[in-house]
Order: sequence, then C-alpha cells, then structure tokens
Amino acid sequence: MSDSPFESYLEMVDRVGALLHYDESTLGPLRAPKRSIIVSIPIEMDNGQVEVFTGYRVQYDTIRGPGKGGIRYHPAVTLDEVKALAAWMSVKCAVVDIPFGGAKGGVAVDPARLSLRELERLTRRYVAEIFDIIGPDRDIPAPDVGTHPQVMAWVMDTISMKRGYVEPGTVTGKPVPLGGSRGREEATARGLMYAVQAALRVLGQPLEGARVVIQGYGNVGSHAARLLHEAGARIIAVSDVRGGITDPKGLDPQAVIRHLTATGSVVGLPGTMPVSNADILTMECDILVPAALEQQITEENADRVRARLIAEGANGPTTPDADAMLRERGIFIIPDILCNAGGVVVSYFEWVQDRYGYFWKEAEVRERLAEKMTQAFSDVLQTASQHEVDMRTAAYAMGVSRIAEARRLRGLYG
Repeated sequence: MSDSPFESYLEMVDRVGALLHYDESTLGPLRAPKRSIIVSIPIEMDNGQVEVFTGYRVQYDTIRGPGKGGIRYHPAVTLDEVKALAAWMSVKCAVVDIPFGGAKGGVAVDPARLSLRELERLTRRYVAEIFDIIGPDRDIPAPDVGTHPQVMAWVMDTISMKRGYVEPGTVTGKPVPLGGSRGREEATARGLMYAVQAALRVLGQPLEGARVVIQGYGNVGSHAARLLHEAGARIIAVSDVRGGITDPKGLDPQAVIRHLTATGSVVGLPGTMPVSNADILTMECDILVPAALEQQITEENADRVRARLIAEGANGPTTPDADAMLRERGIFIIPDILCNAGGVVVSYFEWVQDRYGYFWKEAEVRERLAEKMTQAFSDVLQTASQHEVDMRTAAYAMGVSRIAEARRLRGLYG
C-alpha cells in the first residue's frame, strides 16, 4: 500500500511514463504542483472565542487552462491530500477533454460542528486569504466533501464584493439563481451512471435488476442511488460515516434520504439490517460504488471484494496494490478520473454559461453530459485495447499524453 494518496498518483505517472516511453523532461513537470498555499483562518465563533483553522489551495497543472477543483471541508484535510486531489483533477480534466487544469482546496474542519454563521465566516475568510490566485481565468473552485451550493454562493459573493462587480464565473456549483447550472448538483452521479451503462454494455450485462452497493451517501452516493434505482437497478446496501444498512429486496433511495434528513444518518431505517462500512465493501453485488473518501479498498480487503464492476464515485478510493489484486481477479474498474468526472464536466458547462450569460435547459445539460462521458469512456476503452492495459492505466495514459502534448506545443517560458 502506498503511504499517501499523492504517492498513489506518482506511481500511476511512473507507470504511464514507462508505457508511453516518456523521458524525465516530459514527466518531471507532472511530479510537482505549480503552486501550493497554506493559509491561517482565524474566525470568531458564536461564543465570542477566536478559533484558528488551516486552509489549503493547490494549483497543480494549468497548461491546458485555468485550474479547476473543489473546496473540501473535513477534519482530515492535509496538504498531501489536497495535492493529490489537485493532481487527479489535472488528469481528469484532460481525460474528458475540457480546457481546464487541476486545482483543489480544503480546510481542516468538521463543518457539522459549526453553525451556519460560523461556516459563512470561515468560508469568507478562507476565500479572502486565497483571493489573489483564484478567478474565472486563473482557478475556479467548486463544491466537494463538506461543502455545498450555499458555500459556493458565499465564495462568489466574497470575490464579487472584493472586485467591485458580480463575478459568477469565478466559482461553479452555485445555486441556480446566482448563475449556477441546472443539473449541476447531480452531475457527478449522473456521469457515473452513464459510465456504468457503458461498462455494462462491454460486460454484456443489463443495468435493470443489477444489485448495487454504495459506500457513502453524500451528494454523489445519494444521487447515484436514486438515478441507478430509477434506471432499474436494485440498491441492496448503502452507508454513511456512521455505518450502513442493507435490504436484499432493495432499498428505496428516497426513503433513505428522508430518514437521513430526519436522523442525520442512514443507520436505523425501519425494515433494514445494519452493516458496517468495512463489510459493505465486501458484500456480494454486481456493482460496487465507493463514493466516500480515499483509500477505502486496500490490499487488506481487496481479496474479499465480491463485485463484478467497481464504479469509483470517490477520488482515489482504491490503492495501487488493491487495484492490482482486483484486476487479477477480473473485476472491471471504472477509474475515478473517468467515472466521477461528470461533476467537472458540468462545472465546465456552468463556467461557459456564466461567461456568455446564456443558460441551458436541464435536458440540454444532460444530453451534453451524456455525450462527453460516453465519448471519454469510449476513448479510454480504445486506449486500453491499443496498449493492452487496464482502464485506469489507459485513462492516465490518455490524460497524461494530452497534458504532455499541450506542454510540448506551448514550450517552456523563460
């Protein structure tokens, strides 16, 4: 098992470098971020006390366009994690062929323990600290774990107030009335569903009746459950940070959401049986969707995973060692940089709509997303066949080659 998510990324860069016969001059720029910033965020809490939080923003590679990446609020946020997420975003944007580079931000905080006003103060101070390096032509934030459209509204307002004019294109994932795109909230999950449909066509299996297990019931997991359920799949187990529930006959995703909203967890939904977050990953199913955090499938549990298809809704949920074990067992994996790219694709659509001041109907957003995801899946599958490699290696090879080509064409400044 690699020591860190960033080392997992570097391992993949080395693998595709050897595959594509790249020298160190080509690979070197992919090994380190363009810019990493650590900021101190002091805010006044509701009780009058001042607490200081640590925030990060990493711009990894911007050779193909402005940086693009979410803002994560989570107690475990570290510079290494944010750096890895930014690196993955660089490759992800290249895989789906949108004109962005990779970036990511985060604050080491448990947002659940903050009041709404404390959350707003935290967001505005964090944005003020990174203000000089973000903007529609430089680096465009978006929601991630622990953040949501309201947080993005505060981000946009803070930037707009400091600039003296409304700047909607400086952030994506905003509420629709502030220039957000229709279909953005479910975009990552909808893109995942399109990728799953494409993979099942390769495997010769229908989605209807397929047994689905989902680890993580946040934005990606809950929307994925709903969309896959509506497409005819049977959601047999889901989980959140407190634990999981299972029902072999199939769960109603909307009932799960209602229970989660009322109680704060999926655990305890009437008519279901409990299951741990560890055991949910090894349940027998057709489709496993890890949609929580990084490094959930490791060499310790990979030999017990009993899914035919893994659709990576989270970033980096599978370690390199586990990835190799799963491949040896013939489990088809849709890698994260392809599978969960629907969010950044629709973020790109939102950015385009903001720049033009012309907004699309949701049906058009879905149609364009389906086209992008289906084409990207087809391109990765073709690359895998051409080089006789797995889908993850193929996705990295395609993304890295596009970044390297852009760098070659632009040349080296200075």
